[in-house]
Amino acid sequence: MSAAVRRGPDDELRTRLRLMVLTVPAPVCGRPLHTVVAECIEAGATAIQLRDKSASAAELYDTARRLVAVARAGDALLIVNDRFDVALAAGADGVHLGSDDLPVAAVRSAVPSRFLIGASTDDPELGRWLADEGADYLGIGAVFGTFSKPGLENEAIGPDRIGAVMSAARIPAVGIGGITAQNAAAVARTGAGIAVLGAVMQAADPAGSVRSLRSAMEAEL
Repeated sequence: MSAAVRRGPDDELRTRLRLMVLTVPAPVCGRPLHTVVAECIEAGATAIQLRDKSASAAELYDTARRLVAVARAGDALLIVNDRFDVALAAGADGVHLGSDDLPVAAVRSAVPSRFLIGASTDDPELGRWLADEGADYLGIGAVFGTFSKPGLENEAIGPDRIGAVMSAARIPAVGIGGITAQNAAAVARTGAGIAVLGAVMQAADPAGSVRSLRSAMEAEL
């Protein structure tokens, strides 16, 4: 497992979550997923979240094992969406839990202390509660709306809500939902990292998109 440590210095975890890329099984560019992930890490992605809602546990495990090796070689985190059992078995750094997944506290009681748990919310009070339950970081969105998750196309909480949730929860966070190189700076100004799917996975040049996102964010440093 990588050097990520639960409840370690917030600044270290924020750095590791600076730019998270969420995956799809078949990137639009046409290259294999593990190749695209390696290119994104080389271009500046600091974390990868393996997301595949249709894969079986065995299929997800095989993909996770391959991406763990890629992420480790690039000193990036590998997080598995939804399935903490697959994440543990594959040696990933952590899991990201949605509202329909197992409760944060239940997962926290079943995993090693070094295992990272992310959770999704756009509500400050729920964010505080998730942190108390054992979440290490929050995914806050949809910041600018998103077409990657049905039902959220017209939801846009805006960057100010990110700041409110972070202030309440007092743990690191990533903004997610409709983030591009054109609006990434607004998220960076809140102190959160960014998590992107469409801006990278739907790009003809995923690594180029990562570099553009990093440039936009670093302009705010």
